[in-house]
Amino acid sequence: MRKLARSRTALVILAFFGVFATSATADTADQIQEDFTIARNLAIMLQAGRSIISRNQERINDASIGDKGLTGEIVLSEALRIFQEKTGIDPRSIDASSRQGRLLRAMTESIVEVMNNSQKIINAKGSGFKAFIPATFARLVTEEFGRRAIGEAEIKVTAPPDLVRNRKSRPDDWELRVIAERLSLPNWPRGQTYAEVIETKGRQAVRVATPEYYEASCMSCHGGPKGEVDITGYPKEGASAGDLGGVISITLFR
Repeated sequence: MRKLARSRTALVILAFFGVFATSATADTADQIQEDFTIARNLAIMLQAGRSIISRNQERINDASIGDKGLTGEIVLSEALRIFQEKTGIDPRSIDASSRQGRLLRAMTESIVEVMNNSQKIINAKGSGFKAFIPATFARLVTEEFGRRAIGEAEIKVTAPPDLVRNRKSRPDDWELRVIAERLSLPNWPRGQTYAEVIETKGRQAVRVATPEYYEASCMSCHGGPKGEVDITGYPKEGASAGDLGGVISITLFR
């Protein structure tokens, strides 16, 4: 994979606001800030949908139940509620013709599409573990989002290389560097997002990386004992709650 060209236009994003080391115009800085906000909201919407799958995992895997009541429309309705709770913004109030409106719509439509296409698996009565877990949901949604936002935006859930279970989720050069030099450092502020304006695929883009951490509910698959095979068929990583477990990587082309 070719080495990505670096740009110093934008550096670390602090909390929810941008701090830019740039000689660019104020208009350009405003555009970068807007893209960061869009990326942040896309990540929150994806996390909202994934949290619904996590909360309903036991129900999804219950072999005695047929219809789980998790249609695309039901999951989206709950995801919109969670998004508004976390951001204070009703996503339906965002101008649908704006860049943010278009991309959020692509994300919400992707959530609906994935859930509706997965009904046969989710509702299979007599079948226990369905392999429809939060990580699977996130991968399918980001892939669908990529088809809907082609040429404008990309999103991927990746992780430090030793934690990646699906080859499609392997970090690229930029993600590897950011994970190693930023997000994995002991003094990196917990939950702080990192962003840069950088050339990728021959185009300028705002790239944003949001760290995610293992929670107690993750330990059944990612905890100990290290090497023991979990319910999904993968060896456990021996992680602890609070460890860096993943990264939501978003690219917004300019």
